[in-house]
Amino acid sequence: MTYDSNNLFAKILRGEIPNKTVAESEHALAFHDINPSAPVHVLVIPKGPYVCFDHFAAEASDAEIADFHRLAAQVCKLTGVAPDEGDGYRAITNAGENGVQEVPHYHLHILGGRNMGRMIARG
Repeated sequence: MTYDSNNLFAKILRGEIPNKTVAESEHALAFHDINPSAPVHVLVIPKGPYVCFDHFAAEASDAEIADFHRLAAQVCKLTGVAPDEGDGYRAITNAGENGVQEVPHYHLHILGGRNMGRMIARG
């Protein structure tokens, strides 16, 4: 898989574009989405050059994978959407054209703060 080092999230990681950071770890960064789809809408991205979920899952080190997921859990707690503290959340990742991926850098959307409705339309 070819990674484009000039994508929006790569520029954020390099500090070329500002972001509103929620949390950061050795291998991942979490920040507020600039065009939120819910009261809580945070993106969690790995610092490594991964295009989508399956690329990350296949190529990232065990340390990167564990750190990424632990940061995502921390974001749920920090934003008050974790089920033990809030009303829950949705975690979404998009991949490729049919998945309507807009930025070719793996990212996980954490959405909450309201009822999210059905995930996709049936039919």
